[in-house]
Amino acid sequence: MDNDSKFDGYANNYDAALNEGLSATGQTKDFFARERIIWLARCLERLNAKPAQIMDYGCGTGSATPFLHEFMRPECTVGVDTSEKSLEVARRQYPGTSSRFLLNGDYTPSTNIDLVYCNGVFHHIPPAVRAVHLRYIRDCLRPGGLFAFWENNPWNPGTRYVMSRIPFDRDAITLTPPEGRGLLRRAGFRILRTDYRFFFPGWLQGLRRTERFLNWFPLGGQYMVLARKPTEN
Repeated sequence: MDNDSKFDGYANNYDAALNEGLSATGQTKDFFARERIIWLARCLERLNAKPAQIMDYGCGTGSATPFLHEFMRPECTVGVDTSEKSLEVARRQYPGTSSRFLLNGDYTPSTNIDLVYCNGVFHHIPPAVRAVHLRYIRDCLRPGGLFAFWENNPWNPGTRYVMSRIPFDRDAITLTPPEGRGLLRRAGFRILRTDYRFFFPGWLQGLRRTERFLNWFPLGGQYMVLARKPTEN
């Protein structure tokens, strides 16, 4: 895949721009990254899945990396992205041998990844080429490997408002939960579950303890579709 420089211009101030947009929720990007991965880790525990090799697809500046290592304890992670400048930031922030950051075109899929984590990436990908990216992800996964597909939920008015405050999200083409599931099914994935998260803003944070009981309710600020690559074609 060709390098896409759209995010190169935001690489050095990506976190600040994202946090400015998210300030309406009363939380920072790290809060959401941490909570996404905690929820995913709980879902994997129910499946008795312990991924040793994890890919962060569309990793940007690598902000998910420390949380993937903290809550999933993989042997290694690889972050791939189309923005070289974002990857440079990730390499500076998270040096070490257990994490790599590569351009999509520099990583050759070899069906050895146990889990692909992907957050808020596909609304930036033109609909006409989304299937191409999903084929790449599927080729990276081992047979039976898992795909955690997180997207912003356009059914939540707060999500739409926050996205309007973030420069690189204003022109995004969002996916509804049924559209997300349909996209994955057409790519050959088997859907395991859909969960909705992030219902309450900061000023209602006392209600957040109830969110684990609301994961079925389709108005969360984000949703996760957990899917599996078939063991046989």
